[in-house]
Amino acid sequence: MRRAKISIIGAGNVGATTAHWCASAELGDIVLLDIPATEGMPAGKALDLFQASPIMGFDSRLTGTTNWADTAGSDVVVVTAGIARKPGMSRDDLLSTNAKIVGDVAAQIRESSPQAVVIVVSNPLDAMVQRTFQVTGFPPSRVIGQAGILDTARYCAFLAMELGVSVEDISAMLLGGHGDTMVPIPSCTSVGGIPVTQLLASDRLDAIVTRARNGGAEIVSLLKTGSAYYAPAAATTQMVEAVVKDKKRLVPCAAYCDKEYGVGGYFVGVPVVLGSGGVEKIIELKLLPDERAALDKSIAAVKELVGVMDRLTGHKPA
Repeated sequence: MRRAKISIIGAGNVGATTAHWCASAELGDIVLLDIPATEGMPAGKALDLFQASPIMGFDSRLTGTTNWADTAGSDVVVVTAGIARKPGMSRDDLLSTNAKIVGDVAAQIRESSPQAVVIVVSNPLDAMVQRTFQVTGFPPSRVIGQAGILDTARYCAFLAMELGVSVEDISAMLLGGHGDTMVPIPSCTSVGGIPVTQLLASDRLDAIVTRARNGGAEIVSLLKTGSAYYAPAAATTQMVEAVVKDKKRLVPCAAYCDKEYGVGGYFVGVPVVLGSGGVEKIIELKLLPDERAALDKSIAAVKELVGVMDRLTGHKPA
């Protein structure tokens, strides 16, 4: 049986940690690509990880490279490329810079791996997955943004901490854009099958939601010189696994919605069935009025962000 080929674009903390977990789970053979100032960096990280394989007992092949030809024919391509926001940098500066980087990456993917499922992790996420879709021209089912799984994981982790229970007993769903406009769905949140609203007062639940929304910023404030990468990489690995193993996982991802939820042609976080074809189905939930209002607000924020990006890149929507 042929092993899946998984290419990870960007060998920074998120990319390298995604490679680590994909390799250790033997999801396929890994190509780690970067165009760093030090040309040998991706090769060094791949070699270091491969040298761990005899100890940890995994048989994935690992290639570190700066050459796009090494990624040709990938089944899955993970995009982590881009820069973090720096002091004094405006949102538009970050958006413009990363739209250029991700656009260039998307053009390379279109040529080297035209049948791949593309998982975008770069920020600002909702705009970057839209940019990847614009440039690759791939069917929307094969372009997906990783955000909902991460945001939901943070929400579940904080609920488990608050309640003093195992994270394995928390089941939850978050929708909408990545970050401070994400929408928790209390009606889809339970602990061991018990609705969370029976276990937590509304003010405590609201506080946990706020902490989850600011989960990335909290880590940045603690690290001082970096941002989160263990949880983002774990979330990305779960998506890769769902695709290469055709697991049909029902998870929240940034998926292209047209008539669904009345979005009108944008990528927003929604529950999807994720399998070998990418997004195989979008699940439309019956939301409570306040949940629907919050989702509409989040969708509007995504549209505004994409509109700014389109002006900066000169893209004219069809």
